[in-house]
Amino acid sequence: MIDFYTETNFIHKYKKEFINWLQQCVIDKQFTVKEINYIFVNDSYLHTINLKFLNHDTYTDIITFDYSKHNQLSADIFISIERVKENAQKFNISFYKELARVMIHGILHLMGYDDKTKQDQLIMRKLEDDCLNKLKFN
Repeated sequence: MIDFYTETNFIHKYKKEFINWLQQCVIDKQFTVKEINYIFVNDSYLHTINLKFLNHDTYTDIITFDYSKHNQLSADIFISIERVKENAQKFNISFYKELARVMIHGILHLMGYDDKTKQDQLIMRKLEDDCLNKLKFN
């Protein structure tokens, strides 16, 4: 089950389409979804989590708490809507395309993919792009 929650005034316009897309991306990689909760927050909220749990004094777009076991994905994924908006403007793409990239990025981490090295970043970007190409919404 994939659910969306918000701790800000953000309302996801394409909830159904995104949930179906995320579930299909998980199935395509031969994983299953046990429970993934996306929590949409503001910068301040995510910064507090970053300080409290990761001891990082930085702003970020996503923090994932992974509870997965084997190929069953389970997590709480916090996403800063403010960071996503800023990055969408910076990269000159739509807000929902950037949001989709961040959302699938979190799922790929749950599957064991990393992005610490340049080579890992290239692999992660390719996997993100492959999934993004499957997303259809108006």
